[in-house]
Amino acid sequence: MSKSFLLELDKIQPSQLYLNKNKLESSIKKLESKVLNSFEPIPIKILNNKHVATDGHHRAFIMWQRGEKKVRVEWEDEELDWELYGICVRWCEVEGIFNISDLKDRIIDDEEYTELWLNRCKSMHENFNKGEN
Repeated sequence: MSKSFLLELDKIQPSQLYLNKNKLESSIKKLESKVLNSFEPIPIKILNNKHVATDGHHRAFIMWQRGEKKVRVEWEDEELDWELYGICVRWCEVEGIFNISDLKDRIIDDEEYTELWLNRCKSMHENFNKGEN
């Protein structure tokens, strides 16, 4: 990935609807003593004129909880399916998720996360590959 830089947390559009409670708790334990500069940067991509997080939602949420205003980010350099990410961002917008703090009431357990998020993404991928989206 490219060189990291600081970006305001509230300018990062999430691309997922939920956070996994167990992953969040595990990440909090791993990261509780770290300072801002030691966090792995959040990968972002510009989609529809927005800085979209492609990963790192749990880390970004922890930093928001800690009161950080800016986080280290870096440009996503993986070739991902940006059309599918666009669909995920639209889902977020419909649900009123425009920055990481909007996920504060959307922390769910493993079973719900699998059912509500992972299975939804899997279904979207399958439908997209069949040409149904």
